[in-house]
Amino acid sequence: MEALSADADFSAVLVHAGQHYDHSLSGQFFDDLDLAAPHYFLGAGSGSHAAQTAEVMKRLEPVLLEVKPAAIVVVGDVNSTLAGALTAAKLGIRVVHAEAGLRSFDRGMPEEINRVVTDAISDLLLVSEESGRSNLLREGIAAERIRLTGNLMVDSLRRHVGRAMRSQVRERLGIGGKSFGLVTLHRPANVDDASQLARIVDALSVIASDLPLYWPMHPRTRARMAQAALPLPDKIHVVEPLGYLDFLCLEANCAAVFTDSGGIQEESTVLGVPCLTLRDNTERPATIEYGTNRLAGTRKATILRAWEESRADHEKKRIPPLWDGKAATRCHAALREILLSRRAAELQTK
Repeated sequence: MEALSADADFSAVLVHAGQHYDHSLSGQFFDDLDLAAPHYFLGAGSGSHAAQTAEVMKRLEPVLLEVKPAAIVVVGDVNSTLAGALTAAKLGIRVVHAEAGLRSFDRGMPEEINRVVTDAISDLLLVSEESGRSNLLREGIAAERIRLTGNLMVDSLRRHVGRAMRSQVRERLGIGGKSFGLVTLHRPANVDDASQLARIVDALSVIASDLPLYWPMHPRTRARMAQAALPLPDKIHVVEPLGYLDFLCLEANCAAVFTDSGGIQEESTVLGVPCLTLRDNTERPATIEYGTNRLAGTRKATILRAWEESRADHEKKRIPPLWDGKAATRCHAALREILLSRRAAELQTK
């Protein structure tokens, strides 16, 4: 948004789908990142995958008809990503997908369906790591539609980590200078299956006997924990969802992260913090190839084995190529190249 807004050839309009709208999970990010209020708030809310996707499409279409953009930029792999891409494509508006090409190769993940379909109908694919480019080429996407730009979330991290380190969140939570681990868990495959959730919690309870864990618990996860009546030991501290800066402060200072989040796999790699991904696959293989990430699975035995391996691993890690805080500049350049050169070509033919 900042790069586009600074370019006189572009007018950037921000649409907030409202797919996730709780101030502690969404509005707080606008505050922490100093983002201006969105130009449009769709307020789509929660619901089944079909209902949510349809609701975003229904509410977005009048906005696109009013604004008449040259292109829509959709980010990531949530239902709003797919809804935005489908709505724009059916209106003949060019689709740009940021964070394109990532694949877990698990069609049981709703996010994987969103990724595959969005990429198939996108005109410009902005890729965060080399695996994304390779995946797209293998799927028949023309090379001229793909740009390896680096990782926009790393841009955000690098810009804000200094402010985050000034957060008083550790003092507020009573952590102080003690060693601790950080937990996040929200994917339906992990939290909606009571037996799988119990296995993960059982493993975390063992780990907590050596390393106190702090768990900013997603409302969805909190509800599932209550339904399953899963007890937690005293050394697993459940806290309210945190803003971006507070969470980044904990992430940068913890001894290890236990998560099923794709973005946190990336952030922990850049921060050099050991990460155990509580999944059997990842769409971000660069975090394993270069970084601190380790697939731990979802069973107690595999999680505990990964924890022991992580504690014994002292090898120096690297940061993937182009995760240098300049992805936005490359994305902006790609948009100028594709959109402005095409516009010039179209004007010449008239």
